[in-house]
Amino acid sequence: MADTLPSEFDVIVIGTGLPESIVAAACSRSGRRVLHVDSRSYYGGNWASFSFSGLLSWLKEYQENSDIVNDSPVWQDQILENEEAIALSRKDKTIQHVEVFCYASQDLHEDVEEAGALQKNHALVTSANSTEAADSAFLPTEHEPLSTMSCEMLTEQTPSSGPENALEVNGAEVTGEKENHCDDKTCVPSTSAEDMSENVPIAEDTTEQPKKNRITYSQIIKEGRRFNIDLVSKLLYSRGLLIDLLIKSNVSRYAEFKNITRILAFREGQVEQVPCSRADVFNSKQLTMVEKRMLMKFLTFCMEYEKYPDEYKGYEEITFYEYLKTQKLTPNLQYIVLHSIAMTSETASSTIDGLKATKNFLHCLGRYGNTPFLFPLYGQGELPQCFCRMCAVFGGIYCLRHSVQCLVVDKESRKCKAIIDQFGQRIISEHFLVEDSYFSENMYSRVQYRQISRAVLITDRSVLKTDSDQQISILTVPAEEPGTFAVRVIELCSSTMTCMKGTYLVHLTCTSSKTAREDLEPVVQKLFIPYTEMEIENEQVEKPRILWALYFNMRDSSDISRSCYNDLPSNVYVCSGPDCGLGNDNAVKQAETLFQEICPNEDFCPPPPNPEDIVLDGDSLQPEASESSAIPEANSETFKESTNLGNLEESSE
Repeated sequence: MADTLPSEFDVIVIGTGLPESIVAAACSRSGRRVLHVDSRSYYGGNWASFSFSGLLSWLKEYQENSDIVNDSPVWQDQILENEEAIALSRKDKTIQHVEVFCYASQDLHEDVEEAGALQKNHALVTSANSTEAADSAFLPTEHEPLSTMSCEMLTEQTPSSGPENALEVNGAEVTGEKENHCDDKTCVPSTSAEDMSENVPIAEDTTEQPKKNRITYSQIIKEGRRFNIDLVSKLLYSRGLLIDLLIKSNVSRYAEFKNITRILAFREGQVEQVPCSRADVFNSKQLTMVEKRMLMKFLTFCMEYEKYPDEYKGYEEITFYEYLKTQKLTPNLQYIVLHSIAMTSETASSTIDGLKATKNFLHCLGRYGNTPFLFPLYGQGELPQCFCRMCAVFGGIYCLRHSVQCLVVDKESRKCKAIIDQFGQRIISEHFLVEDSYFSENMYSRVQYRQISRAVLITDRSVLKTDSDQQISILTVPAEEPGTFAVRVIELCSSTMTCMKGTYLVHLTCTSSKTAREDLEPVVQKLFIPYTEMEIENEQVEKPRILWALYFNMRDSSDISRSCYNDLPSNVYVCSGPDCGLGNDNAVKQAETLFQEICPNEDFCPPPPNPEDIVLDGDSLQPEASESSAIPEANSETFKESTNLGNLEESSE
């Protein structure tokens, strides 16, 4: 056992998801003594990102977790007569219906290992091999899903690096590692150009190009460290609450971001790019001149719709889709505004909600690029770790793989007074923040959770091919049947540091009506085809080919109020997991609300002090804090205002 922890803190945070990490950072910044623990071996909880082998290990942990049997609690002897305990759950029930499919050729050799990994990696996944995938249904039913099969050979998790080093990211992509060149039977490391120059002519042979582009499962395993696969798929609005918080607190220095380069639409079986900025609208070939004027006039109105209530008065009770029909917009424009700008559906939003969403979209345009959205390099899992690092800089203590057995409640005051950890240590605190997945079922018997359907695909090309292979795209596929929901598709290229070169990482998300596979497979079939050996040589195939696919459902507890939990002590606060929305505003609002309950009337994540203002008192202040400075937004390298598109009003003229 490691050295025992201090016996008393001001705030104990259980779980390292985004809202918990923000609260921990804010409390530490305000001078509170913070203990931040997580029973998992990685930061982020359901907000985490994994390398490919890390994701396989997460799947293995998921299966093992479902088999856990709660032993007789040994901490009961430590509960005094005037106390009672709230036992925390050892089972994480937030993930369900996990299914994995591999379509890339299965030519795994014993000496194939993930680049940079210390151990050899072998993976056992549901396989749809070349001939089977070609001759059978899209996802062959004869193959048993991972959720019900043995996971003994899944690789061990390479622990996610902690706040001291995991967040020091940069945009440079590692190069120089050899790739595998595979035929039908063998997989051997390819030699360098210098090694081949003596034996092979330099002239290009276009007939051999398809073989060079063939991607095998061995390559995915070997290049697994180049993947950073998010459990939750989100983007950052350039003027959203999370961007404002990152800038205000100077946490932005711990991460880098890329602008989403294009917004796509799916109409009549085809993917097309949607014009969203002023320049895009007037350069668009898919809109007539009359449509361009209609669209710009309507978007100009949406920017200041509050000033013209007569324009929408009387339409508040109908959907935004019905409202658009009353405006002078063609069906083409109605589709673009509804699905690609407001990003809603025909039945989901009221007129006011649709106008607000459209205004927010336009308000975020032109700040950092040609679209309203940013994506963090190395994945969404960087964001919780950024705030964990801020907390550690100001003295917070972190313990991963450290479970909490129970909360200790005083019977008289009905307040929580301590926790008892896995080692039987009692740790006292004034405030306790708990991720909701740690509560056992008897704590939320009245709670009805929604579910999020998720799919993650590794593909060999983009859904809309252009001259550049480094496009980052968002696409909304409308629902077609009653009772189903629109599907959000985010396609990431290798420059986001989330996948290997020559591949794309595709995230699909929607509110669940069935299992994830049932909800998302129809959309997957529209946009992609399985990767099969018979089609490798056929370059006429227009759709991207799937190399690997994962489906799962994730619990959405974002709309669950505190009152739904049974007899919760007043100084125990609950954090929800990710919601189904595109942005992160819900997590930031939740974190700020909880912080104000713990630290009333204190500034939420203020900028760090300037070095010249710091007075060192022994070793009480960590050296890293003295290196930070309050950098105004205009001088920030990461968040530098773009001048290419001008200001918002210019974009709306």
